[in-house]
Amino acid sequence: MANDSDHDRIAEIWHSSGSLPDVGPVEMPSHDFLRARVDDELATGCVVTVAEGEDGLIGFVAIKPEARYLAELFVCPKHLQSGIGKALLDEAKRAMADGFTLFTTSRNARARRFYEREGLILDHEGPHPRWGHPVTHYRWTGSGKKLA
Repeated sequence: MANDSDHDRIAEIWHSSGSLPDVGPVEMPSHDFLRARVDDELATGCVVTVAEGEDGLIGFVAIKPEARYLAELFVCPKHLQSGIGKALLDEAKRAMADGFTLFTTSRNARARRFYEREGLILDHEGPHPRWGHPVTHYRWTGSGKKLA
């Protein structure tokens, strides 16, 4: 689980990964904006699990268990395709065993392939609730039941 000393690094990973081509919104929010969001999300019930490596914190997953929602999953760019993302997604599956939803930027082909390979089901496409760019919504049913 994330602790107070992790907040800056979480924002750094979020910003650096979200700034990769085709990952985040067309105009990526500033590091300071994301740093404030980390505090806000944690204060309102978001649960953040971090992954650590030799370089310290290298990835995180943020979930909202009551809403059955995976809010964020980011891995430091130099650790992409290392298994960290899968381990973090598996933690979300464990924590929300009855299923959850998430969305990713529609043009983020790498994330879409990853979620589909890991058993998530494409649900629909629509605009990002804050930024308006196209996003693809996925669901993971866990027990095989349809999410309400």
